[in-house]
Amino acid sequence: MIPQPDYRSYAAKMRRLVLSGVDMEVEARFVDMISRRGARILDVGCGIGTAVAALRTRGHAAHGIDPTPLVLDVAAELYEPSWFRPLGALDISPSRLVRQGLPGSYDVVLMSGNVPAFLSEEELEEAFRHVVTLLNPGGTLVIGTTSAIRGGPGEQDRAAASAGLELLQRFADWHLGPFDADSPWSVSVFLAPGTQDSPRGPDGVFILSR
Repeated sequence: MIPQPDYRSYAAKMRRLVLSGVDMEVEARFVDMISRRGARILDVGCGIGTAVAALRTRGHAAHGIDPTPLVLDVAAELYEPSWFRPLGALDISPSRLVRQGLPGSYDVVLMSGNVPAFLSEEELEEAFRHVVTLLNPGGTLVIGTTSAIRGGPGEQDRAAASAGLELLQRFADWHLGPFDADSPWSVSVFLAPGTQDSPRGPDGVFILSR
């Protein structure tokens, strides 16, 4: 059994880091890079809300949920309180989110900061099944977590298979480092069935014509 963290100390530490100007946006940059413009994004286990805020500054419709009032209090202090709701990974469903005033479907669901480590293998599979009900066709689930503890890549792959998600890519960090068996951290991108609309951007604009 993994001991529960000291949420009061954690919330205080994270508040200090944000207010001191420490870069807390690395996972938001990763998600922004792989997402279409103006994507609808749900951060599950959002903590004090730094990723949600960073994604919103990049033009995405991002929302965050977390079951811990102490960290959500900091999120509400630092950012717009309406972006966040007190829900956990096992609480999510389209109808419940809508009742909470949030969208019921998303292009991307993010789980960062060891959320899977606090779920049993059965709970992780349940959480993945819940996520699938939220994802639009071709949507992505992005998970960043420590590799060698509960909820690591092996358990994620089993949960993904049970939920009908496909592993699209796995990295050793948010900077696209190559993942191997010795990587202490993992960033996994899982793909839901179906296809999303093609993103609009500069790709192909500069291809020379004959």
